[in-house]
Amino acid sequence: MNEDIQRKSWPEDKEKRYLLLFEQLSALLDGEMHPLPVLANTAALLWQAVPDINWAGFYLNTGKEELLLGPFQGKAACIRIPFSRGVCGAAAREERTQLVRDVHQFPGHIACDSASNSEIVVPLMHGGQLMGVLDIDSPLVGRFDADDRTGLERIAAMLSRSCRWEDWRL
Repeated sequence: MNEDIQRKSWPEDKEKRYLLLFEQLSALLDGEMHPLPVLANTAALLWQAVPDINWAGFYLNTGKEELLLGPFQGKAACIRIPFSRGVCGAAAREERTQLVRDVHQFPGHIACDSASNSEIVVPLMHGGQLMGVLDIDSPLVGRFDADDRTGLERIAAMLSRSCRWEDWRL
């Protein structure tokens, strides 16, 4: 099915879109706890549901102050990101969501895809520990807002609770 047609089948209203996304993700995760398929399906679902994005996926905490590329949708991406660099590194280091209107104004931004102009990165926390980050990029400046933050933080919380993180070995 054409990608544009798939994305148009989602509600225009962001609150409704995120509610439906949350419901569909809950159904996809039912009974599955291994992080790999859970994160892979989540990246695919975000790719289908969220308009005006050019990358959606995960970076996972290696335990060595760096993130390692996990399941994603979009163009090839940076494989390792130190906590000291970029929007993903800041989210990991600070353990808080980074909503960046214009990535070119963000100190230390890593340009994995020069077409990206805005970004939102949400930490995945479990038991007080950083498991990784959810990262979404857009070619539009100012693409993400408080509604996106709320919806994506809710999804990240669901993933953090649903996954059996001890199954993940980096």
